[in-house]
Amino acid sequence: MTIRLTKADGILTIEFNRVERKNAITGAMYQAMADALREAEQDAAVRVILITGQPEIFTAGNDLDDFLNNVGEGAMTAERPVFQFMTALEGATKPVVAAVAGAAVGIGTTLLMHCDLVYAADNARFSMPFTQLGLCPEFASSLLVAQSAGYTRAAEKLLLGEPFLAQEALEMGIVARVLPAAELLFFAQGQAAKLAKLPPASIRTTKALMKRARGTLVKETIAAENERFSAMLTGAEAKEAFTAFFEKRKPDFSKFD
Repeated sequence: MTIRLTKADGILTIEFNRVERKNAITGAMYQAMADALREAEQDAAVRVILITGQPEIFTAGNDLDDFLNNVGEGAMTAERPVFQFMTALEGATKPVVAAVAGAAVGIGTTLLMHCDLVYAADNARFSMPFTQLGLCPEFASSLLVAQSAGYTRAAEKLLLGEPFLAQEALEMGIVARVLPAAELLFFAQGQAAKLAKLPPASIRTTKALMKRARGTLVKETIAAENERFSAMLTGAEAKEAFTAFFEKRKPDFSKFD
């Protein structure tokens, strides 16, 4: 039950439920979410998807032990569970609502770029620390953050990789509204319920039209990022970053040029 799935009143809720590991995402969790999203596309009873975590944590991003154990030749292909999940999320025709409390690290922030309505608790904390890990942005975040926040602000977040709080995420257009933590889930569920009661074809068509202009560019950016990410994942900088993480020390990138 590291991913808890519930379906009621037209809403499929996908809940990160691995608090003891800060909701770090494993391949099995990605696969469960990918399967759930694909099934939701074919299920007329599902009109809205809601993605959420726990009051204290959304997700710490990839489970690094699981992630690195599966790195190898061809590991970053479309068959990998994380790609299946993100492809299903990016291609979802039904509206996707996200409720974010606590930390949303790495892909925990990236996935929000592919949701439709994103709400944050006032304790939410976002970060995209790809450069700190010797990597590059993923799943069109290099494009979508810049489109939403402007190049200068996107550069600050993606080049430095430092955390930022809910109010700044609101200013950057990453979230639609910031709410008290105690009210977040109730509000997001209410918004999802409103969507579930509206004409479904009208909702799907409106979403498709809004995403139409960026569709090809998003796919091209994902492909370009993936090519570079895959190469960097097995590179010396990433090796130093991950080794330092597991050794609980600061990485030393001074020897690289």
